[in-house]
This record gives sequence, C-alpha cells and structure tokens, in this order.
Amino acid sequence: MNGLEKSDSAVVAMKLPNKAGKPAAEVVEQRAETKGNVGQQSTHRTQTRARVTQALDRVRQAAKLRKKERFTALLHHINVDTLRVAFHALRRKAAPGVDGVTWQDYEANLEPRLADLHERVHRGAYRPLPSRRTYIPKADGRERPLAIAALEDKIVQGATVMVLNAIYEGDFVGFSYGFRPGRGPHDALDALAEAIDTRKVNWILDADVENFFGSVDQGWLVRFLEHRVSDKRIIRLIQKWLKAGILEDGVVTVDDRGTGQGSVISPLLANVYLHYVFDLWADRWRRQEAQGDMVIVRYADDLVVGFETESEARRFLDMMRERFEAFALALHPEKTRVLEFGRFAAVGRKARGLEKPETFNFLGFTHICGKSQRGRFQLHRKTRRDRLRAKLQEVKAELRRRMHQPIPVQGAWLRQVVTGHFGYYAVPTNVRALSAFRYRVTDLWRRTLRHRSQTDRSTWARIGKIAADHLPPVRLHHPWPRQRFAVKHPR
Repeated sequence: MNGLEKSDSAVVAMKLPNKAGKPAAEVVEQRAETKGNVGQQSTHRTQTRARVTQALDRVRQAAKLRKKERFTALLHHINVDTLRVAFHALRRKAAPGVDGVTWQDYEANLEPRLADLHERVHRGAYRPLPSRRTYIPKADGRERPLAIAALEDKIVQGATVMVLNAIYEGDFVGFSYGFRPGRGPHDALDALAEAIDTRKVNWILDADVENFFGSVDQGWLVRFLEHRVSDKRIIRLIQKWLKAGILEDGVVTVDDRGTGQGSVISPLLANVYLHYVFDLWADRWRRQEAQGDMVIVRYADDLVVGFETESEARRFLDMMRERFEAFALALHPEKTRVLEFGRFAAVGRKARGLEKPETFNFLGFTHICGKSQRGRFQLHRKTRRDRLRAKLQEVKAELRRRMHQPIPVQGAWLRQVVTGHFGYYAVPTNVRALSAFRYRVTDLWRRTLRHRSQTDRSTWARIGKIAADHLPPVRLHHPWPRQRFAVKHPR
C-alpha cells in the first residue's frame, strides 16, 4: 500500500483486544492501562502521548482492515514524540550499555539529545552500538545470557516497537500472550486453566524451544517482517540492531543467529518469528488436521497444547519438530513431553492401575491434577520448587549483606520482596507455598539477626512480632481463573 498520511506524531504501545474469533479460552480483551508513571506525568507528556496515539491509530486501522497489505512508509512515525515516549517508558534503574549512559544522564539534556537522535535516524547516520553481554542466574542453576543495549539504542527500539505493534497486534493470534501490550502471564495461566477445566483436554504437550532467542535465523526473520513491512528504512534499522554484535570480555562477536535476548525490540521480533513459524501453522492444524478438541497457549517460547487423544498429541509433536527444524529451531529434549493430564486423567489412570498423573510446569507454576473439597477435579497450581528455592537463596544472600542495617530498614526491604512474590504467586490453591515462603523469609531474618551479635537472643516470639509489623500477611491477590475470565469474556 502507499504510505499512510505523514504526521509528526506517533503512538503509545496500547493493547487492542484480539477479536479474530478464536476460542474463548484463548482470547484476552483489553485491560486497564497500567499506572506506570501516573504520578510523574505532566501536561506536556500527556499531549505527547495523545499525538502519538492519534498518529498511529491510522496505522492500526489500516492494518486491521487490510490484512495482506504492506506498509511502505513508517519511518516518519519515529519522530521526537515517539522517541520521548519511548525514553520515559524505560526503566530508570536499568543497567547501562557499553556507552555507560544512564537514564538520569540522558534526561539532564533530554530535548536536544532527542532532536539530534531523530535527525541521525532519518538521515541514516544513526549507528547502534554493540550490546553488553551479562548473565543472570536461572532457577536450575544455569545462567541466562542477556544483551544490554546502549540507551539511545533502547530509545529507538522502543519507538520502533510502538510503530510495529500498531501493525502486528491486529495480526497476532489469540493464544499468543507473551510480551504483548495489555497481556501478561496470568492471562495465559487463566486461559490454560479454563481450557483444562471446561474443554476435552486429556493429554498435554508441554513444549519448550531450546535456546530460542539465540537460535532465531535472522534471514527468515527479515523475510517474515517483509510480509507486512516494505519500508526499507525500518528493515535496515532492524538489521543494524541484529548485526551490531555482542561485547563480551572486550571482544565484539556478530552472528547470523539470535535476536539479543534482553533488548527492547527482541520480544516483538520473537513474537513475529513464532507467529509465522508456529502460531499460524498450529491454528491451521487445529482447524484442518485435528479430529478431537485442541487448545493452545503460548507465552514466548513456552508452549502448552492440550489434546483430546494421545495419538493426536504425538502426531502434532512429530510434525512440530519437523516444522521447527525447517526454521532453525529445536525443541528441548528434556523439557518437551506428552503427558496424560485433565479432568479424567486421575480416574482413568487409577482404573488402569497406574500412578497419579504427572505434573508440568508453566510460567513459574507446577500444574497438578487435584481435587476440590467436594471431591471434584480441580486444577492445582503451586509455586515451582526450584523457583521458590532460588528466591530464598537470593533473600539469604541479600540479608547477609544487609545484616547490620537497622531492623526497620531490613523490614522495609523484605516487605517489598514478599509483596512482589505474593503479587505474582498468590493464586488460589497456592496458599501453602505462600505460607512456606513467608515462614522461610521470617526464619532467614531471625538467623541473620542472631548472627549480628553473639549475645543476640532473637526468639521466634520476638521475630514473629517483628515480622507481623513488617511483612504482609498471606492472602490471595488473584481470583479464580473462571471468575476473572468471566469478567473479561461475559457470556
């Protein structure tokens, strides 16, 4: 299509509901806007966001109405307004890239720097810096490599994501939840729980893409992007980021694989890649190949697919392996498996003289075939043991570092830790794990206080009172999946 009407405005990455008519257990509608920087917004920034929204609304509408057309003029949407919005969307305390520039450093002279950055992007003089390699520990003891981009690269990537989101949010399928505006892991968890509870799910394919962010074929990725984006300047921008390389131990390495996990644009590129490699194919397979019921939930490279029969689950897995191999991806051999799971799994296995159904992990929770107090099937979700253990190890190490801080200071920090943990894991059926976490944190605190002095006599009675004053009580932060699902999808 010809370029849309040019404007000096752009858009905030707002979430639009996917109304493509997917099964109810896989669709998520718009959620209320996150609070973000509400307390810091000024009239100027509000006006900027309004201009941004108005500008990309035309892109969004065009993408929605013309599903197969390509956008030839998009770079003009990356203007000072979008760059400003992208800058304010960054985390203030994020680690700096190879340039060493922090968010606060850049803000000190923001407007001239944004104007200069905008001018360099549009005349082709912008050159991204290599990303700095760092590693963060994983729950299984291994380390996850991350690529930390320079601040200006984060800003331009954020503005580009706003533009591309306006196009792709109308294209992405309903069962894709990861790294999308207005969607989160609990939306995926709710959809999966509701599907297991109401659909004919007897077998689960628990799949994980091995080293996904490091395996993406950049050639295929560019070809996928060109299905919707024919603005060569946008494509060149993305290729610059892909070829900027990774700086590690003073050496810059450039590869034709990977998207640099940790960068601002990497999640969107990952979703585009899996949209064409998996989502469209799996959705077509469900409609044309599947004989029984089938549900799909994908969050980034974590896939859970439910089937009515084991034979279809294994046939789908075999075909998915071939599909992924054709696009340079591979399923993790240890984390990918087919297991009997669902409302009738426990009864059926018991009748055949087998043990209880296996469990599977998804988005930090272990999913278990359990029973309600009335003896009916109930999906139980509990905090993964390795995640719980890893978090407690972090708390223990940090408490040692804070050993000699005043108790109120330690308590304020621990309150943040426990509140954050509860904010994610406080779902129904997980109360025991929440109580265990709070108990262990309290015990670690007690031991830390006792180590401050040989004469310290911190008893459980004393630490219990201190914990009651500082740590939040155990309570649920999330409703039952069906309740929240019914609010979003009234019948």
